Amino acid sequence: MVRIQRLVLAFMGLSLVMDLTDIAFAQDAKDLVGTWQLVSNVIDQGGKKIDQFGPDPHGVLFFESNGRYALVIVRDGLPKFASKGRGNGTPEENKAVVQGSFAYFGTYSLADDVVTMHVEGGTWPGWFGADLERRILSFSGDDMRWTDPSPSIGGIIENVWTRTK
Repeated sequence: MVRIQRLVLAFMGLSLVMDLTDIAFAQDAKDLVGTWQLVSNVIDQGGKKIDQFGPDPHGVLFFESNGRYALVIVRDGLPKFASKGRGNGTPEENKAVVQGSFAYFGTYSLADDVVTMHVEGGTWPGWFGADLERRILSFSGDDMRWTDPSPSIGGIIENVWTRTK
C-alpha cells in the first residue's frame, strides 16, 4: 500500500500540510472481499507477451471476509472429452485441459500492496504449502491489476480483474 503520510508544501511563505493516504491501492484486506472476474492474463517471457489462456480467458477469484480465497482460470474452448468421462480422456484431451486450466485455494493476507496467498491445494501440486505474492499494481473501486512475479511456467504474469456485482 502506498502511503504518503504528510506532504508539506511551501508557497509564498505559507506551509500547507496535506494527508494523502492509500492512493490507488486497497486499504486493507476487506477491500478485496468479493467475487472478481478475470479480464486478462498476460505473461511476459523475456519481452514476448503471451495470452496464457488465450485472448478470451475465463476466470473467477473469490476473497472471503474470513481470509480464505479460491482462484480458477480456464481457456475458452477447452475440448469436450469424446468418452464423456473425465477419467477417460485421450492424451491430447488431457494435455489440453491441464495446459488450459489452473486453480488453487487457501488463505490470504494483504500488507502494503502485496497479497500473500497461502496455497492449501490446487491443480499444481508444486505450490502446495507455498506462500505466493501478488503485487497490486493498481486498485480502483471495482478494478484491480496485479502481477505474479514467479508463475509456475516462468516469466511474469499480469492479471486484470473486475469485481462482479
